[in-house]
Amino acid sequence: MLVAIICYDKPNQLDLRMKTRPTHLTYIENCKVQFTYAGPILTDDGESPKGSLFVGEFDSLDAARAFNAGDPYSLAGMFEKVTIHPTRKVFPAA
Repeated sequence: MLVAIICYDKPNQLDLRMKTRPTHLTYIENCKVQFTYAGPILTDDGESPKGSLFVGEFDSLDAARAFNAGDPYSLAGMFEKVTIHPTRKVFPAA
């Protein structure tokens, strides 16, 4: 199941994000999820991170929720809002 996980940081979380980033990246590299996309959501100037976006193949929505719950960013309490939704790739056609 293709799932999108959209995470928005609480205000003023850049220091926590940078401190937690190495363990966050290790977590992503070692998980068994096949990601179509994973990366930061940036401010309008394209410079500063203000959240995270993941699109990947999960066994279920519960598996996507568990992935998010175990993310070091989530464990650090960095996110203000997280939404998790099934999605479907339409373009470019597979």
